[in-house]
Amino acid sequence: MAALGVCSAGAQDHARQVWEMQESGTAAGLRGIDSVDGKVAWASGSEGTVLKTIDGGAHWQRCAVPDAAADGATLDFRGVQAWDAETAIVMASGPGEKSRLYKTTDGGKSWALILKNPDAPDGFFDSFWMKPNPNWHDGIVLGDPVRGRFVIIETADGGSSWRLDTRHGLRIKAKPIAAFAASNSLIPQFPMGFMRGFVTGGPGGPFLFYRWDEKDWKRSAIPVSGGRESSGAFSLGYCFTRPRCADCEHPSEQYMVVVGGDYTQSNEGSATAAWSTDVGEHWTASTKPPHGYRSAVQWSEALKAWITAGTNGSDISRDDGRTWEPLDDGNWNALSLPFVVGPRGRIARLNADAVPPAHK
Repeated sequence: MAALGVCSAGAQDHARQVWEMQESGTAAGLRGIDSVDGKVAWASGSEGTVLKTIDGGAHWQRCAVPDAAADGATLDFRGVQAWDAETAIVMASGPGEKSRLYKTTDGGKSWALILKNPDAPDGFFDSFWMKPNPNWHDGIVLGDPVRGRFVIIETADGGSSWRLDTRHGLRIKAKPIAAFAASNSLIPQFPMGFMRGFVTGGPGGPFLFYRWDEKDWKRSAIPVSGGRESSGAFSLGYCFTRPRCADCEHPSEQYMVVVGGDYTQSNEGSATAAWSTDVGEHWTASTKPPHGYRSAVQWSEALKAWITAGTNGSDISRDDGRTWEPLDDGNWNALSLPFVVGPRGRIARLNADAVPPAHK
């Protein structure tokens, strides 16, 4: 398998094989990836593309195109979430009726439409999340604002029925705010069913929208690049109750990390990440941010570190988003560790043993 070069010459021997390229069998642009357990994973992208591996990426197979007899080959599947090798949901992102959710329970041989954009010809699905737990059946879909408010559609029965969230806090104030369908990671996988949240960008600036239980939505400003239609927060990661030190009074903490920037300026490395320790109420900008625009971020339990990726490479943070070090200079869109995907069918797997050690 081919490997990618790195930005830092001093770390070259280690990081050349941090991301080991895999053969996807497609030239489609890939923006969706979900690893079930490191062996089973699903990927999705443009031209109705859905892929699956059951051997850790040694072989990727192409699944049936959802709605192939109609317009399925024109759909851009920018999000996927899987439960196992048989069950998965893909999200098509597009204007109006091009935004949909499909579900398979037979390994991608056939698909059932479970949600079609109710605001067509308006609206655009940006991100979704369904709880991958047989004891929980709730899920959430985020769409661009329609008639002055963000679209949040929720399910409590695994997608059999849906309801629109009409809370006042989803209304847009003053300058326009939007969401980015870049990596299906605007909504983190909160382990707590009583919290919801998503991040935004656009001329109105980057925000975290969040709510607890059945209360109204609140918002907090995030110190990443903003003020333009192409800039803002693109991905939100969450890590809950992991031990920080054995003798601390409160040894478990929860961290949020946001990455973003301006997707038209991929090499601009200022104001591309921020972190929070109070569940997003307050944010601090990274003192040494990733070395460019980033569209995906995730906590790696294996490395005890955060990984982020974007169109000019990837970075690692071992201090919860405060500082970042380059890993490579590849072209990526989305993460679900140990996998990363990008344009023109790019899929790679993280080689944790090749990640450069922390600086002493």
